[in-house]
Amino acid sequence: MARSFGQRKLWGFVKGFVGRQNRCRLLAYQGATKALLNAYYGRKLKKRDMRSLWIQRINAACREQELKYNHLVCGLRQDNITLNRKSLSELAIHEPYSFKAIVERVKEMRGLV
Repeated sequence: MARSFGQRKLWGFVKGFVGRQNRCRLLAYQGATKALLNAYYGRKLKKRDMRSLWIQRINAACREQELKYNHLVCGLRQDNITLNRKSLSELAIHEPYSFKAIVERVKEMRGLV
């Protein structure tokens, strides 16, 4: 079985593990491998969760301005305003007047005013 860990690196990695995973070499290797795999997937899930959070924040701010999220995004695309969801979310939280101006622009363009 080819191991990607050196012994010292392996024992340093599994130092905080509970039970036999921090004492038995095979269980330590298996636990370390699984932990690294879960960490890889966790980094992907973090990106997905953050995008979902940004969308929820933008939607809540849009609803206060009496506009739906999908109307805002569609209007931004049609008006060639290239703001990503992260920056829109930050605007909605920290600069509500700027966000309101963007929403008003979209409303005017879509004829909702």
